[in-house]
Amino acid sequence: MRLIARFAQEIEDAIEIIDVYDKETIKTTLALNKLECETITRKYPSAIWMERKISDEFGVMFLNSFDTRVLLKHERFPKDIYPLRKSFTKKEIEFEKFTPYKYEVIGGDSVFQVAVGPIHAGIIEPGHFQFSQAGEEILHLEIRHFYKYRGIEKMCEGKKPLEIKNIIERISGNESVAYQIAFFDILAQSSQSKIPKSLKQKYATLLEIERIIHHLTDIGFIANDVGFAPALAYGSKLSEETRRIFKKISGHRFGFGAIKEKLEIDFDYLVEFLKYLEKELKFFKEWISDIPSVWDRFDTTGKLTLNNAIKYGVVGVGARASGVKIDVRANNFYKEFGYKLKFKKSGEVSSRFLLRFEEIFNSIEMIKNFKTNKNEKLEFERFEDGEFYSFSESSIGEVFMYLKIKDGVVERFFVRDPSFINWQAFHTTIYKDIIADFPLINKSFDLSYAGSDL
Repeated sequence: MRLIARFAQEIEDAIEIIDVYDKETIKTTLALNKLECETITRKYPSAIWMERKISDEFGVMFLNSFDTRVLLKHERFPKDIYPLRKSFTKKEIEFEKFTPYKYEVIGGDSVFQVAVGPIHAGIIEPGHFQFSQAGEEILHLEIRHFYKYRGIEKMCEGKKPLEIKNIIERISGNESVAYQIAFFDILAQSSQSKIPKSLKQKYATLLEIERIIHHLTDIGFIANDVGFAPALAYGSKLSEETRRIFKKISGHRFGFGAIKEKLEIDFDYLVEFLKYLEKELKFFKEWISDIPSVWDRFDTTGKLTLNNAIKYGVVGVGARASGVKIDVRANNFYKEFGYKLKFKKSGEVSSRFLLRFEEIFNSIEMIKNFKTNKNEKLEFERFEDGEFYSFSESSIGEVFMYLKIKDGVVERFFVRDPSFINWQAFHTTIYKDIIADFPLINKSFDLSYAGSDL
């Protein structure tokens, strides 16, 4: 089975651990006076961040775990505060004495450490990368994020379902539409409503535009990280043009508020632009395919093996470029409108780069097929109590969302961003590559900091 998420919630006089797999969901109840649970990290390495997060937020101890360090609680965060417990209601906390975080490093003669971040030179959210180096070669990398623990899960509690929409759509800017679609699916489940097919076509249209924008941005920046700046200029031009179309259609450059109960899209205007974009993209691909210096750096760099992609449960382009055929869109609805699962096998930067081109072309094809003149509406009458699960495929990969409604308000909100999974496999792709290739490999995955840092 593939592990999708391991998270926790407080229920009456207990903590409940929820393990979501692709084939089943398993719940384990822990008494408050004995918050101990067996680790699953030996079988599922990507569960380590999940378990460390649960420990920091609820105070659960995972037995036989290979890593019990704090994850969210940075050097001065009080260790005896568990912010997702119902009893925690403070708006301010008193920081403790600074306690250094012990990084995983490799020692030995001629091995040295390189610390990058959390403050970066670009306009980028905080994240720390601790390298163990032997000359230019990378021997080990530990990634540490969560510098902006925003309290999003706690923020949603006690609110009516529709009141948290503005929060959810802003969790991660490059996945806003994907998050909104997952959320609206949950609202439809809770209200026992069916999303009309024509409306699903419009939702999918916006999701594919969001995917195109970020893939275009990525292919420009990936090429830029090997010193080929003209590709960044060209990719940025196409990305910006598409984003302006996105704003005209959705009302916002990042798609905030794009998914709603009634939606009108000027498909004729959109399809005309897509014809132009398709032509430009074909030129872009032919142009960059004929530059040997680019491919000298792309090939054999940042390899994510098929075994590691499966072992760590990697999703999205990162998984598909390594031969894992996984995509939330691989369903009858999408296939009806021309979806084709695209994948590569080498797992290198080159595969992730080329796969983005193929996915853009397929997105353009689907959007043309999504065209509809119907203006059906989704109506929410009331939201029933219960537990609801949903998925969507962002430009980064599979978004998993959980919402528990109790007495008409949100009892628990949880989301597992694809980056939360993929960041944990990243260190396997960089061994023996040179440190100058780190930005290139990093950008080829295009992972979200905000999506991980709830």
